[in-house]
Order: sequence, then structure tokens, then C-alpha cells
Amino acid sequence: MGTFIPPGTPIIFSTDFDPASMPELRPMMTAVLRHAFKKKLKVIMMGHWPTGIPLSTLILEEVAKEFDAKYGVDYVNLGYRPGAGLVMIQMGKDIRTVFDVDVKGNPVDSLPMMRSIHNYSDIGLIACFEAGSMGDIWVQYAWGRFGVKIIMGTTAVVTPDSYPYLGAHQIEGLIGGMAGAAAYEKLVDHPDKAMIRMSSQAWAHILIIVFIIIGNIGYFMVRRKQKTKGEN
Repeated sequence: MGTFIPPGTPIIFSTDFDPASMPELRPMMTAVLRHAFKKKLKVIMMGHWPTGIPLSTLILEEVAKEFDAKYGVDYVNLGYRPGAGLVMIQMGKDIRTVFDVDVKGNPVDSLPMMRSIHNYSDIGLIACFEAGSMGDIWVQYAWGRFGVKIIMGTTAVVTPDSYPYLGAHQIEGLIGGMAGAAAYEKLVDHPDKAMIRMSSQAWAHILIIVFIIIGNIGYFMVRRKQKTKGEN
């Protein structure tokens, strides 16, 4: 996170993906969560894709355990609410109008961390992890109407559509695909799945190139042999 955020500041993690995109988004989300907990930031998890909540909950609990983070004090999970655009707007006024209880059914006001958090003015950053176009809506409402700082983590397919936001300074940062996740792991000095997969991918690409070269050599040798026979 290039923007300085003081320790103790709440940040929102919006997890908008499904099982198909989890292999690509999980490494980057894990890396950013580790960075957040290391910096002593308060994590608020939520999502606009119902399929993403069980997946992101798994990731959140794994990373929280690494840092001995305490639920309700260091992090909370608000879960899913339908109507993404309306949810984002209402959160800018009062988070409790859409999230009166957390994913476990606990009243939000019973969670110590949430007692001083009311709307976007109390949030330092939104980190959204996207397999679709939900990031566009975050920029439209959270940044456009309330001026909240946003970073995006996107699948490789979605990344090109997100670059204009970065160029227009509508988002603070962009993590694109597995390569972006590997770069973030290196940035926070915690090599993990993304760097391992990128290494494997690099060797696979080298192998493909070798096969192409061998194929071309074989092709030209056969062609040369046929040409020699024709001349004889």
C-alpha cells in the first residue's frame, strides 16, 4: 500500500469473486491482508458476490491466525448484502443501515472495533478484489461521491479495463493477475503461492519455446531433404 495509512486505521476488503477466479485472486488478497495486519490496520471484510464470502472468510481466518489477530478487535467480517450500488451509497452515510449484524449474526455495535466506525469518513482505504466489473461501481460511488481511496486487485482478464482508473488517479494502485500478486509478495518480502506459480509458469513458457525451436528445426531439415531429393 503506497499511500501511508496510520496504524489502527480501518480499511475495507471487498471480495467480489467466485471459485473459478480464486486461484488468481487468493494470492494477492493474502499478500495484502498480511501487509494490513503487519501494519496494525483494522480489517473490515465484506463482498458483493455471495459466492465470494465463504472463500474470502477462509483466506481472512488463515491470515488472521498468522498474526494472532482477534475477531471483533482487529478484524470483522460483515458478509454479503444484495444491491451493490445502493449498499455502497448507504455505507457512505451509515454502515449500520446495511450491515446491522456481521456474518456470524453478531450485532455490529457489539464488536469493539466497529463502535467508532460509522461511514467512509472513518475508512482509510478500500481494497477490492475483482473477477468482474464491481470495481467500476466502487470507483463510481465510493471514490466519485465520497472520495474514498481505492486499490484494486483484478484477474488478468479484467486488468486492462482497470488501467484507465489508475491513469486518471481514481484508484491508488492496481494489482494485475498472478504477475501482480507475485510482485506484491516480493514487495512485502513474503514469497508465497504467486511467486511459486510464476516460476512454474516461466519454466513452462521456456519449454514451449524450446518445443517451437525444435519443431522449426525439424521442419527445415525435412524441407531441405525434400529439396535435395527433387534436385537429384
